[in-house]
Amino acid sequence: MKRLLRGFLLILLGAGLVACGPAKKSVFPPTLSIQQLTVLPNGQWRLTLRIQNNSYGEMDFKSLEGQLQVGALAPIRLHAIFARDIPALAGDVLPLDVLPTGPMIQALQAVAGKGSAGSVAYRLQGSSRAKPEQEKDARDFDFDGNGWISPVPGIPDTWR
Repeated sequence: MKRLLRGFLLILLGAGLVACGPAKKSVFPPTLSIQQLTVLPNGQWRLTLRIQNNSYGEMDFKSLEGQLQVGALAPIRLHAIFARDIPALAGDVLPLDVLPTGPMIQALQAVAGKGSAGSVAYRLQGSSRAKPEQEKDARDFDFDGNGWISPVPGIPDTWR
């Protein structure tokens, strides 16, 4: 009888310790990609960057520092300060205006006439500052992704 009582108390104590605090949610780096690129009349590019929160908890994104490389050309700097609360496993977009280099403009123009059959490779690299929901302070998360953008049929100067 004493053994049964001790076993029961041990199980009860273990269950009590498990219930003491919230379960930690896994935190993973975000993924960034170009959702849309629009060539503005003044020659600048308006990037619509998609930030995908790959964590199992909400993250409060604050800024990004990085670079955009088109094809094998020299990269340009990306910098933005913003506030986006992105829920777990969800995404949001961030508009960002950049000034492309001459060779970058030529790379887009070279395939623009091909319509959606033409595409240009890109690469986004850098870090984004964010605060996971269960942490006190924001920290930097590295991102490194690549993809392809193609002209949107019927919408001039727009790439997706």
